[in-house]
Amino acid sequence: MKTIYFDLPMGAAGDMLCGSLYELLNDEEKKQFLTEINNAGIPGVKIQAEKSVKCGITGTHFSVLVNGTEEESIDVHNHEHTEHEHHHHEETFSGEHSHDEHNHEHHVHTEHDMHDEHAPHHHHHHSSMADIEGIISSLAVPEKVKNDAIEVYKLIAEAESNAHGVPVSQIHFHEVGTMDAIADITSACLLLHKIDAQKIYASSINTGSGQVHCVHGILPVPAPATAFILKDIPVYNNHITGELCTPTGAALLKHFVADFGNMPPVKMNAIGYGMGKKDFEAANCVRAILGESSEKPEQILEYTCNLDDISAERIGFALEQLFAAGAVEAYTIPVTMKKSRPGNLLCVMCREKDKQTILETIFKHTTTLGVRENISNRYFLERNIETINTEFGEVHIKRAEGYGIKRQKIEYEDLAAISRKTGLSIDEIQNKINIQQFK
Repeated sequence: MKTIYFDLPMGAAGDMLCGSLYELLNDEEKKQFLTEINNAGIPGVKIQAEKSVKCGITGTHFSVLVNGTEEESIDVHNHEHTEHEHHHHEETFSGEHSHDEHNHEHHVHTEHDMHDEHAPHHHHHHSSMADIEGIISSLAVPEKVKNDAIEVYKLIAEAESNAHGVPVSQIHFHEVGTMDAIADITSACLLLHKIDAQKIYASSINTGSGQVHCVHGILPVPAPATAFILKDIPVYNNHITGELCTPTGAALLKHFVADFGNMPPVKMNAIGYGMGKKDFEAANCVRAILGESSEKPEQILEYTCNLDDISAERIGFALEQLFAAGAVEAYTIPVTMKKSRPGNLLCVMCREKDKQTILETIFKHTTTLGVRENISNRYFLERNIETINTEFGEVHIKRAEGYGIKRQKIEYEDLAAISRKTGLSIDEIQNKINIQQFK
């Protein structure tokens, strides 16, 4: 199974993730990627991949030029006002509030790559989340890439909304920072689409420590929006002072990474280093490892019992309760029991953590006096559900892959709802949607 593992001892930013993924491509693929992303239609943007060396390690610095310049800003350490050179692929945010009958525009730096030199700049044009979705939707990249990019940007918008008490509809992103972040996010999504790994893992994330200087003031590291995105993800900080994880880096990882922790057993095929621009005592990079990992079965508990004195209605209700309690699967099979009585064999599968709840539910909602337990290995295709836009509106696509197999289909309930509304048959709707274009 093709697997990517991100090693993040110096945190993560959008451009560093892009640089590490870019290095996993072969020379021809790199040329094709740069041509495709630079012709995608991101307004005013040119993307370059430059060689960079940190602590003797050669990698790629992923450079995004917006109208010929690269985004930069300030990092403030500890409680002093000393300015340190510190690069941010900076996307700034403004949300308008009404306060004491006056309108105040609040600005927050939302995307900070961490390692360039400070250069002051001023932006006066802003984009709403709807504007950003429109820009991404118009890009000349695969539909899957557009959908992923929009979902990543939504994580950032939600985090800014939560951190600053502004509805998402009122969030406005500064023009240059917006193009910069769209470039990073779209590039990362396109690179992952091209690499097409079945599993993506990452280490715990070093957030850095200290403070960061934004237009609205001095904020703690990780910045509030970054901290919101990183909820439920293992993080730490060490002796490195500075902002090491940015909102864009955090959002990309949250969207794509299946699990955080130690690297699983992987036969390494390629290693990529994505470099930040600032120098630290440690190599300032994200390392991406591409390799093959073994398909491992999931251990599952299987509970069975025979039922011959329960109505069909109660069996149906019991199955509902079992799924609500965490059953992976629950079903019945007609069987012949003692004295040739017709009955049902109830089969319930669950994970170890749900064992007690499942047993209690079986005894509570069925008439059985005893349950048998078996431990099984479960092999399965990885599944996910994506939302796509069609001429009929939004529909959901179920995708499954693993063991060299890929499958996809449109959610049946969506097809049925469209059929009822339009009078078209389900076959006609499927042919019109043609989900092959959304791969």
